[in-house]
Amino acid sequence: MKRTLILLTGICLALTSLAQEDTTKQESDTLRIGSMIIIKKGGDNDPEVRISNRRSYRPSPISTNWGIVDIGFANYEDKTDYSSTDAQAFAPGSTRDWFKVRQGKSVNVNIWIFMQRLNIYKNVVNLKYGLGVELNNYRYTNRVRYLTDPKTMVIMDTSTTYEKNKLAADYVTIPMMLNFNFTPDRKNGFGLSIGASAGYLYNARQKTITAAHGKEKNHDDFDLRDWKISYIAELQLGPVKLYGSLATQSMFERGLDQVPYNVGIRFSNW
Repeated sequence: MKRTLILLTGICLALTSLAQEDTTKQESDTLRIGSMIIIKKGGDNDPEVRISNRRSYRPSPISTNWGIVDIGFANYEDKTDYSSTDAQAFAPGSTRDWFKVRQGKSVNVNIWIFMQRLNIYKNVVNLKYGLGVELNNYRYTNRVRYLTDPKTMVIMDTSTTYEKNKLAADYVTIPMMLNFNFTPDRKNGFGLSIGASAGYLYNARQKTITAAHGKEKNHDDFDLRDWKISYIAELQLGPVKLYGSLATQSMFERGLDQVPYNVGIRFSNW
């Protein structure tokens, strides 16, 4: 009996010793330096060191982005039939060349007070919406002038030379988009948004600088539509974000069939 107890005691001591050795081999030390994590595994004789620099990013179910700014180019597709009675009544003697705009000088600036992103499915499918203003400036190459008394009419002004001639149309706009975030675990990942926007015209003006009259501003609606409904899209390529919009119809109620569109760069947090 004593021999049996001594034998069992010896076996227990041996197993305890082995277990301690295994535990020593599995011990690890962790050191965090900023976003870098250094992990040391194994014993002193056979150490294993791993360095991790991964940042975890978990988007909120609903997040808000304040003060988004878009800077891009404004233009329009001119579908006007200048031989029609309506076009000639609105702009007598006009041709397509009258309303050509200067490339690179016609600009679009959007200032979004806020945009929100609402998670619909695993932060991959989201709803994006917001509120802001669209500022569109169309710089004409020719000396077209908008008359407003007694009704809107466009003429070619040959009485003086023009240094600047632009039509500005500003809208209060609400965008609504379905967002597809292909990398929801990254802050600056890859994604696509498509949808529509509704804008209400709150200000329109023609600004000219001529040799005869200097700087002039003429505020009127110029028979522009009160509402601008547009298809909109946004493409996110890491930190670079691009946007585009295309109106569903002409910006004029009569006479001219000019469908505006904008493309540019978006400056936002997501």
